[in-house]
Amino acid sequence: MAGGLVGCELRPRRGRCGLQASRAADRDVAAEAAARIPKPPAQSRRRLEAAGRWALLTLVTLLSFATRFHRLDEPPHVCWDETHFGKMGSYYINRTFFFDVHPPLGKMLIGLAGYLSGYDGTFSFQKPGDKYEHHSYMGMRGFCAFLGSWLIPFAYLTVLDLSQSLPAAVLSAALLIFDTGCLTLSQYILLDPILMFFIMAAMLSMVKYNSYADRPFSAPWWFWLSLTGISLAGALGVKFVGLFIILHVGLNTISDLWHLFGDLSLSLVTVGKHLTARILCLIVLPLVLYVAIFAVHITVLNKSGPGDGFFSSAFQARLSGNNLHNASIPEHLAYGSVITVKNLRMAIGYLHSHRHLYPEGIGARQQQVTTYLHKDYNNMWIIKKHNTNSDPLDPSLPVEFVRHGDIIRLEHRETSRNLHSHHHEAPLTRKHYQVTGYGINGTGDSNDFWRIEVVNRKFGNRIKVLRSRIRLIHLGTGCVLGSSGKVLPKWGWEQLEVTCTPYLKETLSSIWNVEDHINPKLPNISLDVLQPSFPEILLESHMIMMLGNNGLKPKDNEFTSKPWHWPINYQGLRFSGANDTDLRVYLLGNPVVWWLNLVSIALYLILGSIIAIAMQRGVQLPKELEGQIQVLLRGGGQMLLGWVLHYFPFFLMGRILYFHHYFPAMLFSSMLTGILWDSLLRLCAWALASSPLARGIHPMGVLSLLLVTAYSFYLFHPLAYGMVGPLAQDPESPMAGLRWLESWDF
Repeated sequence: MAGGLVGCELRPRRGRCGLQASRAADRDVAAEAAARIPKPPAQSRRRLEAAGRWALLTLVTLLSFATRFHRLDEPPHVCWDETHFGKMGSYYINRTFFFDVHPPLGKMLIGLAGYLSGYDGTFSFQKPGDKYEHHSYMGMRGFCAFLGSWLIPFAYLTVLDLSQSLPAAVLSAALLIFDTGCLTLSQYILLDPILMFFIMAAMLSMVKYNSYADRPFSAPWWFWLSLTGISLAGALGVKFVGLFIILHVGLNTISDLWHLFGDLSLSLVTVGKHLTARILCLIVLPLVLYVAIFAVHITVLNKSGPGDGFFSSAFQARLSGNNLHNASIPEHLAYGSVITVKNLRMAIGYLHSHRHLYPEGIGARQQQVTTYLHKDYNNMWIIKKHNTNSDPLDPSLPVEFVRHGDIIRLEHRETSRNLHSHHHEAPLTRKHYQVTGYGINGTGDSNDFWRIEVVNRKFGNRIKVLRSRIRLIHLGTGCVLGSSGKVLPKWGWEQLEVTCTPYLKETLSSIWNVEDHINPKLPNISLDVLQPSFPEILLESHMIMMLGNNGLKPKDNEFTSKPWHWPINYQGLRFSGANDTDLRVYLLGNPVVWWLNLVSIALYLILGSIIAIAMQRGVQLPKELEGQIQVLLRGGGQMLLGWVLHYFPFFLMGRILYFHHYFPAMLFSSMLTGILWDSLLRLCAWALASSPLARGIHPMGVLSLLLVTAYSFYLFHPLAYGMVGPLAQDPESPMAGLRWLESWDF
């Protein structure tokens, strides 16, 4: 053996052993060289894939911006809710206080966009159809279109991260690019594109920080986690609907933490760090930003405006131009004083009367008494003794203060009728008594007498303006003056119902305070001491917004919709125009996109249930399908959860609802559709692997969906960009054949 080896060593080039040794050495050198040099094909493939992802992202982003900014200036007049949100942008520019049922961030951003683009805040936004003329409105529309354009790249990146599939990402993006409804909502001065921007940003950020789960506490992980919190604050700061995406992120976070807690390879200290990071970024940071939004809102809007009457007297005292700002009024209530009486329940307003009678058949046909949210001369009342008509302001008579337990009359200053009640039923609230104005020149009857009481006080104490919480108890019936908060019909000028309730339970709706107080015989005191602190303002603002949201009811002949209408695209909403000479814009989803989304939700539920049952029964799935099924279950499950959370809560709401409320849910259903059909086509290709058509099933299927969606957009795009000429009901109209449902009234 040794000799053989020696022989081989002495004759390396001629013998068999020398040749083998030479080849072995060559292989070792080659292997060593290959280990040092990256394999070009794999590296090129990765670069090509990355380039493809960026190229497609650029393409969908350009298409998104192009479709959203095309004909953005048309029509050049106020459309639909631009009336409200454009006007609110003007209020910010003019620093005029107003009230809205939504948090302030969206309107602040609209106002800022208008200000930076040269809009001076002077356009009235009186009603839809008003021409903008020389006023600069494109900055505000452009800002909303800019944010609306980002929905598509956000959807692309979210689906790409969840599925690792370019076709799924492109299909999801295409469904949103070619949806006429999303396009329409993005082109006007509305809160919807701003809200959806923050919802999608929160979703993308959450998916991104979850993708760094293997690198916790790294810089990218902190960045995306913090950005999730910022986006949550933004969504909630625009509308309370932002609570739904907060719930979505919250459920994912709880699941994530529960998984970490069960990972025994992690110490409790590490789990505690994860918990702390999420508390800081997903709770503390959004709360701080949300409160900061309100701080800016309150600081900017420091002038008296149309929203004053919704808020307490103490709040109004901080507004420049309000009659309570830097005011000095008599401190204690006296007979002969001219006063306004304000209900302490938020968004109820002032005790009010006017020269209109209750209609025939509704109680006694006497003068109406209501509550009114705005400052008005018909809110003024004179407080008098119940048993005398002498003028308490006669200089020869001494001042007599009103005290807790006194019997008084309230005479309406403008009509000289007394506040009155009797056993007739209230117009809207059963078992409550009607409240009216009665008498001539202050002379009425004993049903005009009221006992004034200060809550939690004893008999004899004086009544303080603004500070004393009072109740007015009717002497004849024992009922308590209050407001039901119900809106009267048009005969009552859509003001709020005032009743006298026989149920003496103390509620805010039956508690009042005296606000304005005019009495030349009394000395004045400054009201500066009454201005509330910021926490009090924050609490009051939220109470009023919630009451306002709950109180939103449809007006006569106003079009509304029901939640079950939305996914089926049952009926749209007219944005602009009503005849063949107007540019008509109609909010309606692309029916191909919406019905495909609806089918996809049903298919996903069926397919997901089948897979879940099979796995529970121990069926072994093919290994080559495991990854695709995980994508379908996890990625699709995230989208389904988002759709459920942004849709089903509307079934529980008592407020007025519109078609546009569905669009955040529609974003999630479109992303679910992209993930589902990409997975289904891949599964079909696998099932037909033996067929020569197998390789073409997936690409041809995706391409077909893209082409059908694009063609349907071509057919329906006049709805979004505007159409003129014959109405769709006219056979000569190019849109006549596209009225696939009778309920579409474009």
